[in-house]
Amino acid sequence: MFYLMDMEDYVRVEPKFFGLPTLEAVEKQLRETYADYYGKELGRAVVVIDVLSVGEGVIIPGDGAAYYNSKFKLLVWKPELHELVFGEILEITNFGAFINLGAIKGMIHISQTMDDFVSFSKSNTLSGKSSKRILKNGDLCLARIVAISHKGNEPKIGLTMRQPGLGKIEWIKEDAIKRKKESEKTAKGETKDKKTKKEKK
Repeated sequence: MFYLMDMEDYVRVEPKFFGLPTLEAVEKQLRETYADYYGKELGRAVVVIDVLSVGEGVIIPGDGAAYYNSKFKLLVWKPELHELVFGEILEITNFGAFINLGAIKGMIHISQTMDDFVSFSKSNTLSGKSSKRILKNGDLCLARIVAISHKGNEPKIGLTMRQPGLGKIEWIKEDAIKRKKESEKTAKGETKDKKTKKEKK
């Protein structure tokens, strides 16, 4: 889920930014510092939106940088269990698929790609035995987060597409059309039953 965070921190501005106006130097340093930042509590930093204020600079002996107490707005994405996520399939492997969620990558185990027996083909696709559905690189999908692990530098996001309303976008559309036809068929059957009962009376 995306969050707009109000942050306050002492920003360590490196000497390479000293020739710039203070506000610009702090902003450039923040953008560099948070470019690839991920923290368990904060999530993935997406972009520094704005620097709201910059206090007086402090120099610490033995450190060539300057520190500025700064307030800024930061856009972050923090994965939440059971959250619905939209993404594009990046890579198909024999054990599942990796999906680009924008701010981060997630992984869908082969058993969670569809409600079917799934096999990996030599053409780098996953295919369902009964449904004949195929998942390949570039497919747009809707999935649900079912596991989050914070071991290592990058979080590991586990996903599923086996629940109703999830999966490849084309599959979701196909299922919606199928459900609509079934409900129309059921409605016609109920109308026919009502007419028959009236005729018997």
